[in-house]
Amino acid sequence: MMPAAQLPTPADGPVLRDIHLPPDPSWWPLAPGWWAIAVLIVLVLCVVAWMSWRRRRWRRRIDTVMADIDALEQRHARQPEALAAALHQWLRRAARTYDTQAIHHRGDSWRDCLARVPVDASTLDRLMALETAMYRPAADAEMDGVADAVRRWLSLALKPRGVRAHA
Repeated sequence: MMPAAQLPTPADGPVLRDIHLPPDPSWWPLAPGWWAIAVLIVLVLCVVAWMSWRRRRWRRRIDTVMADIDALEQRHARQPEALAAALHQWLRRAARTYDTQAIHHRGDSWRDCLARVPVDASTLDRLMALETAMYRPAADAEMDGVADAVRRWLSLALKPRGVRAHA
């Protein structure tokens, strides 16, 4: 074996160069965790926008229906039979979303169809009074509060399906 060549060393020890750190990482491209957070934020914003759009659409629909009922009340203010028939027609039309045969129901089956919407018993009784009020000329006394009952029932019946289950 050959002896290793010895380098002269200064008395203070070997001369070392300073440590050079690598450059700081740039802020772009982002780390995968930031991308995941960005995607999550975009998804949440999309869901909120979609829910807001659905709510506005439902609200416009309800406002239109309520305006139609107000117009019916004004148009048939002196004709309670015609008002009862028009309100009953609105109920039948909206009840078709629950039961496609709703236009054929009478009596107890019609009450069962109306009861699918969670309303109180007095509202249900007023709605049932419409069925006979449109055929009787002296229906004026029974029409008190019926339009409000129809409004209450329609506002619940026309809610989107996901909201109805929790009402």
